[in-house]
Amino acid sequence: MKHRALAPFVIVAFLLTGCSSSPGTSATESSGGGSTASAPAEEQAPPAEPLNLAGDWKQTNSNSADSYQAATIAGDLITVNWVNETDSTTALYWVGTYESPTDAVETFTWLSAGDVAQMETGLLASGDDSKKFTYEDGKLKYELTAMGVTMTVEMEKQ
Repeated sequence: MKHRALAPFVIVAFLLTGCSSSPGTSATESSGGGSTASAPAEEQAPPAEPLNLAGDWKQTNSNSADSYQAATIAGDLITVNWVNETDSTTALYWVGTYESPTDAVETFTWLSAGDVAQMETGLLASGDDSKKFTYEDGKLKYELTAMGVTMTVEMEKQ
């Protein structure tokens, strides 16, 4: 008879110890085994696109509104011309290689190998074999030497 009287208490004790985890947690969490439920996946931003310098560029620091340098970057080539709007003329200054950035960067520098064969016939073309171009703060920059004067040309994308 004693066993029958204790049976409800044993069942209640068994149920209480088996269900002792706090609300909102699983039995695995309360026993230190870690969560079995997967956390919601964090939303990830799509990878940033590499810097794209392709297109037309115009000198912003020329001393003349109608005479300046303009560049075109297309494929693996950069071409820079002298432009004189008054006379509606252009003259080759530089043609060389362009190495496209492969990462999403704020600044980028490359050494352009000049196409000497094309430039050797141009009266106003550079005589350099290579030229360093730098992109930063929205500007394309390079050094230009003409008639013994060296300056840094700054261009913005058009």
